[in-house]
Amino acid sequence: MTDSNRRLSTFPAFFNVAGNKVAIFGNGEEAFAKTRLLANTSAAITVYADAPEVAFADFLRNRNIPAVRTAYSAQQLDNATLVFAATGDADLDARIVTDARGLRIPANAVDQPDYCDFLTPALVNRAPVAIAIGTEGAGPVLAQMIRARIDQMLSPSLGPLAQLAQSYRSAADKVLPRSATRRQFWRRFFSGRVSEAVENHDLAAAQQAATQLLHNTGKAEGYVWLVGAGPGAEDLLTLRAQRVLMEADVILYDALVPEAIVDMGRRDAERISVGKRKGCHSKSQGEINELLVELAGNGKRVVRLKSGDPLVYGRAAEEMAALRDAAIGYEIVPGITSAFAAAADFELPLTLRGVASSLIFTTGHDLKSTVLPDWAELAISGASIAVYMGRMVAASVAQRLMEAGLANDTAVAIVENASQSNRTLLHCTLRELPQIEKQTQLSGPVMVIIGDAVAGANFENSTPISALNIQTTAA
Repeated sequence: MTDSNRRLSTFPAFFNVAGNKVAIFGNGEEAFAKTRLLANTSAAITVYADAPEVAFADFLRNRNIPAVRTAYSAQQLDNATLVFAATGDADLDARIVTDARGLRIPANAVDQPDYCDFLTPALVNRAPVAIAIGTEGAGPVLAQMIRARIDQMLSPSLGPLAQLAQSYRSAADKVLPRSATRRQFWRRFFSGRVSEAVENHDLAAAQQAATQLLHNTGKAEGYVWLVGAGPGAEDLLTLRAQRVLMEADVILYDALVPEAIVDMGRRDAERISVGKRKGCHSKSQGEINELLVELAGNGKRVVRLKSGDPLVYGRAAEEMAALRDAAIGYEIVPGITSAFAAAADFELPLTLRGVASSLIFTTGHDLKSTVLPDWAELAISGASIAVYMGRMVAASVAQRLMEAGLANDTAVAIVENASQSNRTLLHCTLRELPQIEKQTQLSGPVMVIIGDAVAGANFENSTPISALNIQTTAA
């Protein structure tokens, strides 16, 4: 693609319509759609509709929008700032635009590019913040899809936060020099305690935090988010996780977190790998705790990014204790744990009426001691068992469960790299489970799900482990 093909043929701009007349012509859905869009503004809307459709007429009446029920005349354009022609009659729309151009009023005729002085975008409204998405007419449906995604990503509190910022603009200009200090103030304003208070609908606390920040800009207050990155698929990351990644100064991430998710953070954020994998620990848990306290103590806003959910085998308890001892604020941002992703890959019901009403999460290491854990008895009574990091403990898990009385033909589902495009699905019985320890090709994280409910899974896309063994022997 050449540079000229990447250039826009339209220039995005915002019209100041506050209190100004905007004229909309038409009776049907197109005129209704333009009126709904303009209703997001403080424009003085006037609709010229001699026979508006029922829903349109109800909308105009409920919003107290003036409706002029007469046929078109050029005098109706007087004093208009913008004009929308949406009558459904192409010739009439062209005439309206031509008359408006004669008066030097920007006009737009629906579905007639030659009679459009401007294009109407898909709009994300967080007044006074507005995000407009345009495709120059190439794909209005695409623009709406993008709008929906952005709308989900942006907190509803963004508008009130921007309004609060407006009230501090003058004070910030007087108190803070026009330099990095002022930029630092606004960055902390929009991503620190001020924004959190607004999101919690506590305007008094937000104002107090903003005032403190204004007079103590050099003393940044650190904060830590313990964030679940989910099982690996980027689109399973929560919207809250995406938001805090964009606010973080530093991102501490585990080895199992995909690079694509780490890259969702701010471009200028510092990234530190603290990955812990079997036989390869880049940092001890104690060192990670100390690093979190040190960074937040220096005023940094830190995301501790963990695979799955922070509270499920994520050692979050130790990190929370260290942060509490250091009087550093923190928040948990949940993620989708691997057991749920693996079950979804297999279309496997983890609970099943009349079969399994309980669910157990374990690493399998519980079964290495001489005392059988309490949950083993639950497994015999029908509970589903999700074994994290299950490949290397498969033999001991199978042996102890069978010794405890679980039937050796109990169904087992095995998922490597749950939720990701390179996932592997296998199935077997409990007696066959130890064979996965020999499958060296399973180098990613492995989730093992055991129980009677597994029999209700969809096995069409999975491979029997016995078939893998046949292939290995033949090779």
